[in-house]
Amino acid sequence: MYIPRIFCPVEETLKKKSVLLLGPRRTGKTQYIKNQLKPDRVYNLLVNREFVRLAANPGLIREELRKNDRLVVVDEIQKLPSLMDEIHDLIETSSARFLLTGSSARKLRRTHTSLMAGRARVHHLWPFTYAELKAAPKQSFNLQKILVHGSLPPVYLSDSPARELEDYAGAYLQEEIQAEAIVRKIENFSRFLRVAALTNAELVNFNEVARDAQVPPRTIIEYFNILEDTLLGNMVSPFRHAASRKAYSTGKFYFFDIGVANSMAGITQVPKGTPVYGKAFEHLIYLELKAYKSYKNKTEEIQFWRTYEGHEVDFVVGDSIGIEVKATEMAHAGHLKGLRSLDAQHKLKRKIVVSSDLRKRALQGVEVIPVDEFLDMLWAGDIF
Repeated sequence: MYIPRIFCPVEETLKKKSVLLLGPRRTGKTQYIKNQLKPDRVYNLLVNREFVRLAANPGLIREELRKNDRLVVVDEIQKLPSLMDEIHDLIETSSARFLLTGSSARKLRRTHTSLMAGRARVHHLWPFTYAELKAAPKQSFNLQKILVHGSLPPVYLSDSPARELEDYAGAYLQEEIQAEAIVRKIENFSRFLRVAALTNAELVNFNEVARDAQVPPRTIIEYFNILEDTLLGNMVSPFRHAASRKAYSTGKFYFFDIGVANSMAGITQVPKGTPVYGKAFEHLIYLELKAYKSYKNKTEEIQFWRTYEGHEVDFVVGDSIGIEVKATEMAHAGHLKGLRSLDAQHKLKRKIVVSSDLRKRALQGVEVIPVDEFLDMLWAGDIF
């Protein structure tokens, strides 16, 4: 079964220019291309025979280009970044559009990405979003399933999602880390991954993570950079304004998928009413905000706010929207403290609590919005 990626802007962009499509392994880049773009020619660098012949002679891509080729795909371009020199020239001299896909920005950023400046637009493909699943025929958005297993396409559609996630973690360590020789000791990085997953969606204390992973703090910083470079997650920065001198300066890290984070942390169940459920619920809202911002080309930054006194707001969008996430079925005045504290220091245009409430309501000037209604509003463009 294929679920259309209805918000990914690649198809529209290809009408004007070539595209570099980034996304972690198994987010569905290949299926998206096959089912929605239908290219004239595909070079898959994960196929050893294809990789070897292009590595030996990058000019083959020019020699094999036909006059009527309108869309040429090079899959997993980061495995052979030198090929971008040839593609760079073909973008200038041929009428074909090129779609380059990659699951790691590390090598591209260090070598050839600058050559594509202005010639290929960068887009990202994320795991399934709420809007895609809701619009899919014979399919529905299953909140509990996503909070446990995430929304990677092959995992969400699998009869054995836990096994799929285990295989994913193993493939990531072997293919992305060992094969590219990114770290010297894979066992150290493996310990770090588990600790990072256990602290997912929390303030990052580099010293504590270093102690638990048994590696120096400076190495931990590099490891988090590797996760970002290989598109496995993002460090969310704190929101700061003129009056926020006592705000935290450290970030919060979110993995790109809830199921991947759970699997690496050894979490197999996410019962309602537990802290792990609340964390996964918050993680979901972050991923939807991020995917919406990416697909809709929004410029507002997504940050968080927290003070040493304990006041916090889960997400600040731009500098005017505060969003607090509470998994409770009945939001109350006590859940508004962070929003009201931030609003007192920095006037917010909108204050929102996303919860499991049955219906939308107003509470002391704050919008309390059920999670499904919030996501409907988000993808309709009614949040930002």
